[in-house]
Amino acid sequence: MPADDQMKIDERRKYLRRMHMRYMHAGRGERSRLLDEMAQVTELHRKSLVRLMKTGSERKPRQRQRGRTYDHEVDDVIRVVAETLDYICADRLTRSLLPTVKLLIEHQELVVAEAMLEKLGRISVATIKRILKRVRQDERRLSRRGPERARQVLRQIPAERIPWDIAEAGHCEVDLVHHGGRVPAASTCIPCS
Repeated sequence: MPADDQMKIDERRKYLRRMHMRYMHAGRGERSRLLDEMAQVTELHRKSLVRLMKTGSERKPRQRQRGRTYDHEVDDVIRVVAETLDYICADRLTRSLLPTVKLLIEHQELVVAEAMLEKLGRISVATIKRILKRVRQDERRLSRRGPERARQVLRQIPAERIPWDIAEAGHCEVDLVHHGGRVPAASTCIPCS
Protein backbone atom coordinates (compact mmCIF):
# COMPACT_ATOMS: atom_id res chain seq x y z
CA MET A 1 0.00 0.00 0.00
CA PRO A 2 1.40 3.43 -0.88
CA ALA A 3 2.45 5.61 2.06
CA ASP A 4 -0.14 8.28 1.21
CA ASP A 5 -2.95 5.67 1.29
CA GLN A 6 -2.27 4.52 4.85
CA MET A 7 -4.82 5.32 7.54
CA LYS A 8 -3.98 8.01 10.05
CA ILE A 9 -4.22 7.10 13.74
CA ASP A 10 -7.47 9.01 14.24
CA GLU A 11 -9.04 7.36 11.19
CA ARG A 12 -7.96 3.95 12.46
CA ARG A 13 -9.45 4.61 15.91
CA LYS A 14 -12.71 5.81 14.36
CA TYR A 15 -12.95 2.66 12.24
CA LEU A 16 -12.21 0.43 15.26
CA ARG A 17 -14.86 2.22 17.36
CA ARG A 18 -17.43 1.41 14.66
CA MET A 19 -16.32 -2.24 14.48
CA HIS A 20 -16.31 -2.64 18.28
CA MET A 21 -20.08 -3.13 18.63
CA ARG A 22 -20.19 -5.59 15.73
CA TYR A 23 -17.31 -7.52 17.26
CA MET A 24 -18.88 -7.68 20.73
CA HIS A 25 -22.22 -9.04 19.41
CA ALA A 26 -20.65 -11.54 16.97
CA GLY A 27 -20.05 -15.26 17.52
CA ARG A 28 -16.65 -16.95 17.48
CA GLY A 29 -16.50 -17.60 13.72
CA GLU A 30 -17.81 -14.13 12.90
CA ARG A 31 -15.22 -12.55 15.24
CA SER A 32 -12.41 -14.33 13.41
CA ARG A 33 -13.71 -13.04 10.07
CA LEU A 34 -14.05 -9.50 11.51
CA LEU A 35 -10.48 -9.67 12.86
CA ASP A 36 -9.21 -10.66 9.41
CA GLU A 37 -11.05 -7.73 7.85
CA MET A 38 -9.83 -5.26 10.50
CA ALA A 39 -6.23 -6.51 10.15
CA GLN A 40 -6.40 -5.99 6.39
CA VAL A 41 -7.92 -2.50 6.66
CA THR A 42 -5.84 -1.12 9.56
CA GLU A 43 -2.63 -3.12 8.98
CA LEU A 44 -2.49 -3.92 12.70
CA HIS A 45 -1.62 -7.36 14.09
CA ARG A 46 -4.53 -9.61 15.16
CA LYS A 47 -3.31 -9.67 18.78
CA SER A 48 -3.34 -5.87 18.91
CA LEU A 49 -6.84 -5.84 17.46
CA VAL A 50 -8.09 -8.41 20.01
CA ARG A 51 -6.67 -6.28 22.83
CA LEU A 52 -8.27 -3.12 21.41
CA MET A 53 -11.63 -4.88 21.01
CA LYS A 54 -11.55 -6.11 24.61
CA THR A 55 -10.43 -2.87 26.25
CA GLY A 56 -12.01 -0.46 23.79
CA SER A 57 -10.24 1.68 21.24
CA GLU A 58 -10.50 4.96 23.15
CA ARG A 59 -7.20 6.63 23.80
CA LYS A 60 -6.58 7.35 27.44
CA PRO A 61 -4.76 10.53 28.45
CA ARG A 62 -1.64 10.21 30.54
CA GLN A 63 -2.25 10.07 34.25
CA ARG A 64 0.74 12.26 34.93
CA GLN A 65 3.04 14.21 32.66
CA ARG A 66 6.69 13.33 32.44
CA GLY A 67 9.14 15.83 33.86
CA ARG A 68 11.97 17.31 31.84
CA THR A 69 14.90 14.95 31.54
CA TYR A 70 17.23 17.66 30.26
CA ASP A 71 17.12 20.82 32.35
CA HIS A 72 18.21 24.37 31.60
CA GLU A 73 21.86 23.50 32.28
CA VAL A 74 21.81 21.15 29.28
CA ASP A 75 20.26 23.97 27.24
CA ASP A 76 23.13 26.26 28.25
CA VAL A 77 25.79 23.72 27.30
CA ILE A 78 24.12 23.06 23.93
CA ARG A 79 23.86 26.81 23.32
CA VAL A 80 27.62 27.22 23.87
CA VAL A 81 28.51 24.21 21.70
CA ALA A 82 26.11 25.25 18.93
CA GLU A 83 27.57 28.75 18.91
CA THR A 84 31.10 27.32 18.90
CA LEU A 85 30.32 25.10 15.91
CA ASP A 86 28.53 27.94 14.10
CA TYR A 87 25.03 26.46 14.52
CA ILE A 88 25.43 23.26 12.53
CA CYS A 89 22.36 21.04 12.10
CA ALA A 90 21.10 18.91 14.99
CA ASP A 91 22.24 15.63 13.41
CA ARG A 92 25.85 16.75 13.18
CA LEU A 93 25.70 18.55 16.51
CA THR A 94 24.54 15.38 18.27
CA ARG A 95 27.50 13.40 16.95
CA SER A 96 30.06 16.06 17.81
CA LEU A 97 28.49 17.23 21.08
CA LEU A 98 30.50 15.15 23.54
CA PRO A 99 33.92 15.58 21.85
CA THR A 100 33.37 19.33 21.57
CA VAL A 101 32.31 19.62 25.22
CA LYS A 102 35.41 17.70 26.30
CA LEU A 103 37.57 19.99 24.18
CA LEU A 104 35.94 23.09 25.68
CA ILE A 105 36.50 21.68 29.18
CA GLU A 106 40.13 20.97 28.33
CA HIS A 107 40.63 24.59 27.22
CA GLN A 108 38.77 25.86 30.31
CA GLU A 109 35.98 27.45 28.28
CA LEU A 110 33.29 25.34 29.96
CA VAL A 111 32.79 23.76 33.39
CA VAL A 112 30.61 20.64 33.30
CA ALA A 113 29.91 17.97 35.92
CA GLU A 114 30.38 14.26 35.18
CA ALA A 115 26.61 13.65 35.43
CA MET A 116 26.08 16.29 32.75
CA LEU A 117 28.52 14.48 30.44
CA GLU A 118 26.48 11.29 30.86
CA LYS A 119 23.30 13.17 29.94
CA LEU A 120 24.96 14.70 26.89
CA GLY A 121 26.19 11.26 25.83
CA ARG A 122 22.69 9.81 25.59
CA ILE A 123 20.73 12.81 24.27
CA SER A 124 18.81 12.18 21.02
CA VAL A 125 18.74 14.14 17.78
CA ALA A 126 15.05 15.02 18.25
CA THR A 127 15.74 16.46 21.71
CA ILE A 128 18.62 18.54 20.35
CA LYS A 129 16.31 19.86 17.60
CA ARG A 130 13.78 20.97 20.22
CA ILE A 131 16.48 22.56 22.39
CA LEU A 132 18.03 24.37 19.41
CA LYS A 133 14.62 25.74 18.45
CA ARG A 134 14.23 27.09 22.00
CA VAL A 135 17.79 28.44 22.09
CA ARG A 136 17.63 30.16 18.69
CA GLN A 137 14.33 31.94 19.39
CA ASP A 138 16.08 34.33 21.79
CA GLU A 139 18.66 35.43 19.23
CA ARG A 140 18.37 38.71 17.44
CA ARG A 141 18.00 38.08 13.74
CA LEU A 142 19.20 40.31 10.98
CA SER A 143 16.57 41.47 8.57
CA ARG A 144 16.74 39.66 5.27
CA ARG A 145 17.01 41.86 2.29
CA GLY A 146 16.40 40.51 -1.15
CA PRO A 147 18.98 40.01 -3.87
CA GLU A 148 18.51 43.61 -5.03
CA ARG A 149 20.51 44.85 -2.02
CA ALA A 150 23.41 42.55 -2.89
CA ARG A 151 23.35 43.73 -6.50
CA GLN A 152 23.59 47.37 -5.37
CA VAL A 153 26.78 46.61 -3.47
CA LEU A 154 28.27 44.71 -6.44
CA ARG A 155 27.53 47.61 -8.77
CA GLN A 156 29.74 49.89 -6.64
CA ILE A 157 32.81 47.69 -7.19
CA PRO A 158 34.51 48.59 -10.49
CA ALA A 159 35.57 45.11 -11.57
CA GLU A 160 35.40 43.98 -15.15
CA ARG A 161 37.38 42.09 -17.74
CA ILE A 162 39.92 44.10 -19.68
CA PRO A 163 42.18 43.24 -22.62
CA TRP A 164 45.39 41.51 -21.61
CA ASP A 165 47.80 43.86 -23.33
CA ILE A 166 46.96 47.23 -21.71
CA ALA A 167 50.13 48.98 -20.56
CA GLU A 168 48.33 51.93 -18.94
CA ALA A 169 49.13 52.49 -15.26
CA GLY A 170 46.45 51.57 -12.73
CA HIS A 171 45.57 48.19 -14.20
CA CYS A 172 46.60 44.95 -12.62
CA GLU A 173 46.64 41.51 -14.19
CA VAL A 174 45.98 38.56 -11.94
CA ASP A 175 46.75 35.04 -13.05
CA LEU A 176 44.92 32.47 -10.96
CA VAL A 177 46.85 29.47 -12.30
CA HIS A 178 50.11 28.40 -10.67
CA HIS A 179 52.78 27.93 -13.35
CA GLY A 180 55.71 27.04 -11.12
CA GLY A 181 55.84 23.29 -11.71
CA ARG A 182 56.27 20.87 -8.85
CA VAL A 183 58.42 23.19 -6.71
CA PRO A 184 56.62 26.45 -5.83
CA ALA A 185 59.89 28.28 -5.05
CA ALA A 186 60.96 27.99 -8.70
CA SER A 187 58.10 30.20 -9.93
CA THR A 188 58.88 33.66 -11.14
CA CYS A 189 56.81 36.75 -10.47
CA ILE A 190 56.34 39.39 -13.15
CA PRO A 191 55.64 42.83 -11.66
CA CYS A 192 52.55 44.70 -12.82
CA SER A 193 53.16 47.67 -15.06
